[in-house]
Amino acid sequence: MPFFSHNDSEIYYEVAGSGDAILFTHGASWDHAQWQPQVEDLSNDYKTIVWDVRGHGKSTLPDRKVDSEEFSSDLIALLQHLGIKQAHLCGLSMGGHISLQTAIRYPSYVQSLLLIGTPFTNTYNWFEKLAIPINRLSSRFIPMSLMASIQAKTLSTFNKNNADYIKKSVHSIPHKQWVRIWDAVSRMESKEDLHKVSCPTLILQGDHDTMTARQQKEMANKIPRATLVYIENAHHATNLDNPQQVNRFIRKHLIEQST
Repeated sequence: MPFFSHNDSEIYYEVAGSGDAILFTHGASWDHAQWQPQVEDLSNDYKTIVWDVRGHGKSTLPDRKVDSEEFSSDLIALLQHLGIKQAHLCGLSMGGHISLQTAIRYPSYVQSLLLIGTPFTNTYNWFEKLAIPINRLSSRFIPMSLMASIQAKTLSTFNKNNADYIKKSVHSIPHKQWVRIWDAVSRMESKEDLHKVSCPTLILQGDHDTMTARQQKEMANKIPRATLVYIENAHHATNLDNPQQVNRFIRKHLIEQST
């Protein structure tokens, strides 16, 4: 299985297809398998890269405090490991925020961004400033099995097949490891840096995704070359809920960048 070492972690990845590179980064508590519908379609024409963020899936996590800056550093190290000088970055939720921060911190490596259900801050309004610290604390006491069941039920309304995948991926993370991961993820902040994104950016938002909807218009307004599109019949697992429409918009975006 393909792994590479970086910053005390073994990072798992998979590559399929050839052509311009598009690197997919999954949401928090999920893994690379989230992107199967996109890989199956897009790898016919592009080099598709999926990976497990440290502490998720097959990637390991060192026994120390998790620094969210390592997420984008790992992403760049993966591109360097594969000899890729520039790629399109696509991510959902946490994966979108990692992709966003990579474009801010390492702009020369990013040809374009595709952000799906992506938050750019954990302190957007009074609700988040109150709820996120409570959520961070409660994660210490909620068993992974319960969290997996809640996620699976909430995010399989439009695609019942989501439930099995979500349960498996969430439940695979040891609880003590998840607490450290979530502490880092829930502190990621990019609200003062959106204007620094210089590449073309496509923002895809599920039309029923209440988890990140409040941030999308502001992100689209503050990123200079951003376009916001809503995906029909989709919640936060947007790329799984309506993969056909997501794939169509990804393809359209990629074609536009090559012309």
